[in-house]
Amino acid sequence: MNHIQNFKKSLILRRVIINFTENPISPIGSHPAIQSPRLYRTKATCNPKSKNEVTDYREAEDALLDYLHSTRNLQFTDAENISRNSPRFLEKLLKGVGNDNVDNHNNENIGQFVTRFLRYHPINEFEPFFESMGLDPCEFTTRLPRDLMFLADDKVLLENYHVLCRYGFASKSIGKIYKEVKEMFRFDDGVLLSRLREVEGFCLLHQSAVVKIVGSCPYVLIGGEVCDVFKVVTELKKLGILNNWFVENISDDECYNWTHMVQVLCVLKQLECDNARLGRLLHKHPTVLLEGSGLITFLVITFLLKFGASKTDIILLFSRFPEINMRDFFSNLRRSYCFLLGIEMDVDNIGKVFRSHPHILGSCSLKGVKTALNCLNSGKKRLCEIIMKNPEELMNLAIGSKVTPLPSSKECIIEKTKFLLDLGFVENSKEMERALKRFRGRARELRERFDCLVNAGFDQEVVTEMVKSAPQIVNQSKEVLEMKVDFLVNELGYSLGSISGYPSSLSYAIEKMKLRCMFYKWLKEQGGTNSMALSTILACSEKQFIKDKVRNHPKGIEVYEMFKRQIY
Repeated sequence: MNHIQNFKKSLILRRVIINFTENPISPIGSHPAIQSPRLYRTKATCNPKSKNEVTDYREAEDALLDYLHSTRNLQFTDAENISRNSPRFLEKLLKGVGNDNVDNHNNENIGQFVTRFLRYHPINEFEPFFESMGLDPCEFTTRLPRDLMFLADDKVLLENYHVLCRYGFASKSIGKIYKEVKEMFRFDDGVLLSRLREVEGFCLLHQSAVVKIVGSCPYVLIGGEVCDVFKVVTELKKLGILNNWFVENISDDECYNWTHMVQVLCVLKQLECDNARLGRLLHKHPTVLLEGSGLITFLVITFLLKFGASKTDIILLFSRFPEINMRDFFSNLRRSYCFLLGIEMDVDNIGKVFRSHPHILGSCSLKGVKTALNCLNSGKKRLCEIIMKNPEELMNLAIGSKVTPLPSSKECIIEKTKFLLDLGFVENSKEMERALKRFRGRARELRERFDCLVNAGFDQEVVTEMVKSAPQIVNQSKEVLEMKVDFLVNELGYSLGSISGYPSSLSYAIEKMKLRCMFYKWLKEQGGTNSMALSTILACSEKQFIKDKVRNHPKGIEVYEMFKRQIY
């Protein structure tokens, strides 16, 4: 009895400490977080709008606490935890009381009115109880007892709940245990505690570690998984990994498969023959074992084996494993593979890079191929050569990194200069210097694209002027240039003269061209605009186009969004 009283005193003391060290906000209204002083907190859903509402909400909390403790004879700690951690229920309760009724009792505060309401309208106590355990209403609605409404009538449930609380489980985490293993709360007196002690003793774990393990995988207490837990813990202890590792790294939001973890440990032990080295790896990178219960590590190893990686290659990877979680590492590996395919590196060379530098490929998320080539001012073949020579250059192409354009090779500059001189550019002129900086691709490819525009119907002199004005237009493939000219001329009815008057129109993405021009054509058919030059349609920003053109028609936004869905 003294032990229980001391326990209650310590909990109340904790409440006082929390009250003085936090900035409590007890809301009423719709939905973000309550941070009132309490033993355990769940994410609340009420947002106070005024001081009066905060005061009303606190008074309602206190009235519910008093009702549960004094009227329904629940333990004070239970009553307090329920009243402080069931904001949705309190919101519903306040709506049930009704603002009109409160206005008719101006001499009473909201707490007194809630007290009177509860006296004549008993509540289903399981609703705020389950909410205080961290369950959302949609999760516990189907779990409410059909023939009970008072918590005291379900002594078995309450006793098992108390066992978990006394053992060290936070109230908000007990909801997950109830949701996944409801039968655990039907255990007879003493059974649940003995199961917890069994895991603790069988696996030689501290109580805090057992709380973490059971909180993440409640089935440990009812199935045969305790044997797999024992195997994992035993193996990890051989590697020098003790209780704190479990407490710090196991997440309550995950659900671990201990059988898979046993298998992953076996594979890692076969690879990392030295226990000390494997222990250091798991200490530094716990996600190697814990991410997806180790399945992500299996995927990484399998991925590398497909490229011919040896046992030594994989051991070397883990010895140089970057500061990144295993899931992101695997995602980066796949992105790197797509990148190397995108720059048309042959399969044998991709295999060499993956075998020699997997730690580089998995440590950063690479830019898209088109973006990287544009930033480098390089072609695919040259980039392949650079990567094969030094795969670490890939680090410079990570998303967010600033890329310095590559200097053009001497041979390439000579070829491009000859091509420009043939077009009539003046040697060493500013026009030629500008074109050389902006051209991408070999002189042969540039000539093909130039000829493509001539074949589309432009005069050669006109194409030359277009290239001088907008050199970037010949950085696109022949197919793209043909498609854009065909769209503007045959579908929208623009003349070749309109395009040559604004050659930069061929630089825009085909999707943007189609969206802007299709909307303009529709707007013109509706009589909402006069003829516009291509530059007027394409050059402005998206925001400006919507403001100046789209919003000028009552159905503009609706039609614009319809075209956008069709095109993208």
